[in-house]
Amino acid sequence: MKVKEPESKYRVRFADCDPIGHLSNLRYFDYMLNAREDHCLDNYQLDNFEQSKKTGCLWVALQNQIAYIKEVRYNKDIIITSKIVKYTDRTNTVEVLMLNKDKSLTHAVLWVTLIYFNLSTRKSEVQPQNFLDLFQEICVSIPENLFEERVESLRKQNKKIS
Repeated sequence: MKVKEPESKYRVRFADCDPIGHLSNLRYFDYMLNAREDHCLDNYQLDNFEQSKKTGCLWVALQNQIAYIKEVRYNKDIIITSKIVKYTDRTNTVEVLMLNKDKSLTHAVLWVTLIYFNLSTRKSEVQPQNFLDLFQEICVSIPENLFEERVESLRKQNKKIS
């Protein structure tokens, strides 16, 4: 059985912070997207670059939505999780969460919608059946359908523990 929501541990580095010691907004993307890339490689043996060399197709970002919910400070340990929350024959939406070390507080949420893209034709394509089968196996159902609803839900969860 495949892991549906892989996770990684990181420490926020000084060089990634703004002058008041918070993780810089742009660096959230780096941490979160690098974690997702590692999760795909380590758990599903998916390497987007190798996929493009082998098939001429790869997943490209169609849309990014991010909410900074609670600041992250220098030298803090964080957990980053990622999961597919929806998919179609051509796209998939990945949710990446940045959490505190005990996973009780959400620092940020990122939704990345990816489209399967043919580099030769410069058009989207239907994702191969083996990937659709994988997505069906690992997709995690969440109660919220819209990003804004998800952000509000995560904010409410944070308030319960504050």
